[in-house]
Amino acid sequence: MEKHNFVDIKSFDKQQLLYLIEMAREFERFPNRELLKGRVIATLFYEPSTRTRLSFETAANRLGARIIGFTDAKVSSVSKGETLKDTILMVSNYADIIVMRHHIEGAAQYAAEVAPVPIVNAGDGAHQHPSQCLLDLYSIAQTQGTLENLDICLVGDLKYGRTVHSLLMAMRHFNPTFHFIAPKELAMPEEYKIFCSQNGIRFEEHHDFTPEIISQADILYMTRVQRERFSDLMEYEQVKNVYILRNDMLTDARENMKILHPLPRVNEIAYDVDENPHAYYIQQAKNGLFARQAIFAHCLGITLDEIQADITIL
Repeated sequence: MEKHNFVDIKSFDKQQLLYLIEMAREFERFPNRELLKGRVIATLFYEPSTRTRLSFETAANRLGARIIGFTDAKVSSVSKGETLKDTILMVSNYADIIVMRHHIEGAAQYAAEVAPVPIVNAGDGAHQHPSQCLLDLYSIAQTQGTLENLDICLVGDLKYGRTVHSLLMAMRHFNPTFHFIAPKELAMPEEYKIFCSQNGIRFEEHHDFTPEIISQADILYMTRVQRERFSDLMEYEQVKNVYILRNDMLTDARENMKILHPLPRVNEIAYDVDENPHAYYIQQAKNGLFARQAIFAHCLGITLDEIQADITIL
């Protein structure tokens, strides 16, 4: 089988993204299969994770694979001074795919350059989170019936938020209009605004988070302010509670509007929003299973036709 990395969402064209979404849809129909029976998946998490790690591991389990790895680099030879290159080369001896989360931007790309097996980027610093992006695209397609011509509000930490950076780049194929809602300290970085201009993506910037702005959205994408990205905790304290979504702010929302959040949340979405029909973030997290099953299939060169023809459904 061919082998492919899943490191940078920008490297996928429109048809490839739509193809992966169709794969995810097929896995949602029948998530339990034996397509990866006899395979070994390594999960190397140098940063804490709940949803990403568990959904990758569940995806592997439901496809019949076995899992090795670590959830804390302190319990690995990294604590003895082993380099990233050596760790990747050693684990490549034991696994068919390596899923890696790392605090250094570009770590996944470096791993892909040295590893003889496919690398899946489960988040690298404030750079990208391509697997989250795929599940976000899948969630948007499932709720809106399309990815085309949508109004998307990105709210909160747009400076360090790797999920919004990835979504921005993937949506360039689908003629979106973005509303960037953030305090000045957490505004969308200039490089991503340049990317929008170069790719014909319409965007507006706002500092106020109001019901009027929400009423323009098809997708309201909330993010938490990430304490772990701040070197100055005083700066974090100043911005951590700037935007809080409350149920009464959704009165004039479009009927089709859905609220997404990569999670975990802190207090940026009030708990009374959970029962609102616009809330979709729990189902969004569930969609991570199907998206990550599609990623494993992609990495091992398994086609949609082979998935649809699979008769080893558990």
